Amino acid sequence: MNNFNQNNSQNNKPQKINLILNKLQDNRIKPPAYEWQDLALQIIKELGIPKFKHNSVFKVCKENSKEFIKKCLNDTKELCQQGEKWKYFFKLINKKN
Repeated sequence: MNNFNQNNSQNNKPQKINLILNKLQDNRIKPPAYEWQDLALQIIKELGIPKFKHNSVFKVCKENSKEFIKKCLNDTKELCQQGEKWKYFFKLINKKN
């Protein structure tokens, strides 16, 4: 019984408010601030883009129109049935440039 009382009293100690708030902030996922960020996340998920190429996806989504990016994404899904789709996606993006 003594162990139970000791554990119970430790759990009921007041915590500092900043520790509680930090824990709450760590658990939240921030939504994308811009529409192009949301589009980039969608492309990363759909094409299975590796982590080392994530920044490149964000860059092309920021620098190009949403319509162009969507067209490249749709063309990639339609034309690239095998292999690494993300490489084909970047080929289409680079054709514009």
